[in-house]
Amino acid sequence: MREDILSADQLRKLDAAIAAQKAVVDDWVDVATVEAAMQSLTDTLNEVSPVAKGGGLRENFEILLVAIAVAMGVRAYFIQPFKIPTGSMQPSLYGITSVEKSESGAMDHFPLKQIKFVGVGKLYVERRAKADGIIRYETAKSTSAWDRVLPLKLVKLLTTGQWFAPADPSVKYLMVGKHWHKIPVDALRRSELKVSVGSSVKKGDLLWSGIVTRGDHVFVNKVIWNFRKPRRGEIMVFSTTGIQSLVQGTHYIKRLCGLPNDRVAIHPPNLVINGEVITEPETIARIARKDPGYSGYQLAYGGDAQLTRENQEWPLQADQYFALGDNTMNSRDSRYWGPVPAKNLVGPAVIVYWPLSSRWGLAH
Repeated sequence: MREDILSADQLRKLDAAIAAQKAVVDDWVDVATVEAAMQSLTDTLNEVSPVAKGGGLRENFEILLVAIAVAMGVRAYFIQPFKIPTGSMQPSLYGITSVEKSESGAMDHFPLKQIKFVGVGKLYVERRAKADGIIRYETAKSTSAWDRVLPLKLVKLLTTGQWFAPADPSVKYLMVGKHWHKIPVDALRRSELKVSVGSSVKKGDLLWSGIVTRGDHVFVNKVIWNFRKPRRGEIMVFSTTGIQSLVQGTHYIKRLCGLPNDRVAIHPPNLVINGEVITEPETIARIARKDPGYSGYQLAYGGDAQLTRENQEWPLQADQYFALGDNTMNSRDSRYWGPVPAKNLVGPAVIVYWPLSSRWGLAH
C-alpha cells in the first residue's frame, strides 16, 4: 500500500523478507521456525514503514469522510429525506400539529416519554417564559448554533435533512424579552395561550402546554423523473427558489394536479382539467369524493388568489405544473402563488419512514 513512498533499498529489503517467509512456509519444518520468520518479516515491515502515531484515529477519520461523501452523494442524486412542516396535505400526510393539554400523564415522563416520541412522534411539552417581559409576536429567527455556524449547519443537514431558511414573514412566533418561544403555530391560531399577547409575565410562567405531533418524515425519489414524466396525482416535492411570494431556498410538498398545457379549474368539490371532471387517479378521486378526512377541492379566497370562481381557468405553459394541497381548506398552493416551473421539481415522495403511524409505509 505504501510502496510509492519507500526507497528502492527499503523495497528490496521488504521483498527479501517476504520471500524468506514464503520459503519457510513452503519448506515447512516446524511451528517455531515459521513464527521466527513471521517475526522477522514484521520487524522488517516496522523498520521500513513504521506505524504512524494516531494511525487508528486517521483511519477512522478517513472512514467517516467516505461515509459522509457517500451520504451526500445519495442525498444529492438519489434519495432525500423531507419533513412535512404543515397540515396542507392532511390527512394523506401530517405536518406538525398540536393538541392542548393542561397536565402531563404517565406516558409524558422519562423514560416513557422518549419511547413514545421515538415510536409515534408525539411529545408532551410545556413552554414557560424564559425571562420577565412583555409577550409579543415576531418573525422567527433561529438563534441556534446549528443554524448559524456553517460546519454545524452541514452536520445538521446530513443527519436530519434540515437546513434553516428565513421564516415566512406571515407567520409570527412568541417572544418574551429577547427570547424566542417555540409554540406550535396551530396553537397560536386557536388562541390557546395561557396568557394574552401584550401582557406582562414572570420567568417560569406557563405560556402553553400540550401534545405536539411531529410532521411525517418522507423519502423523496430524486431519480425517477429523469426517466419518466411526472404524473398527475403524485405527491410532489419542489424547490421554492424563484417562485414569488414563497420563502426562498426551501422546499414545499403538494399534490401534482395540473400537467403542462392543462387548463385547471375547480368546481367544488371537483378538480376540472381541460373542461372535464377528474375521476382518476384514486389519489385525486378520493379527495373529490370527500372520503373521510377530505373536504374536496375548494375555491381559493383572498385578494392575492386565483381560481376564486368556478368559471375561472388557469392555463399552464409547457414547463409548468399545478400544485394543490389535499387539505385545500387550509393550504396555500398554486391557487395563490402560481404554477411550479419544471426546473424546480425535485421528485415524488415515496415512503413515510417516521413516525410509526397509520401512514407509515408507501406515500399515497
